[in-house]
Amino acid sequence: MKIVKTLNVPAEFFYQQVINSVLFDIRKSTGETVKEHQLTNYSYVKEFSKNSRAKISIEAAQKNELYRFNTSTVRNDFTVSYAIKALSDKQCEVTYTEEMISHGVLQKANDMMFGMFLAPFKKKQLIKMLVSMEASY
Repeated sequence: MKIVKTLNVPAEFFYQQVINSVLFDIRKSTGETVKEHQLTNYSYVKEFSKNSRAKISIEAAQKNELYRFNTSTVRNDFTVSYAIKALSDKQCEVTYTEEMISHGVLQKANDMMFGMFLAPFKKKQLIKMLVSMEASY
């Protein structure tokens, strides 16, 4: 899935919103306080429920330009990227991309069926989140 959206916020503001969320999630999941400059190549385990957890690996955190991470579970690997391009000092373009690799034939078939059905809802929710971030500026 790929979404490109122009937001009426500076690239710095958008990037910092994403990074603040990441730092909060790390602290909540691990109890560790990590600095922004330590994020690239940082990995941690996040527990969603008693029987569900994922390893999150931050692949890139390039200030005001790119944030990319991978989430690995026993069923799937997700790679999510936010590419940020400053259009002016008050506007940026965000390119959100999400890729999923499923493990196993049955999981691939299941994900393909549900993906086709849920993709429009997921896309709508993501656009809503981006607009909400813009409105908070």
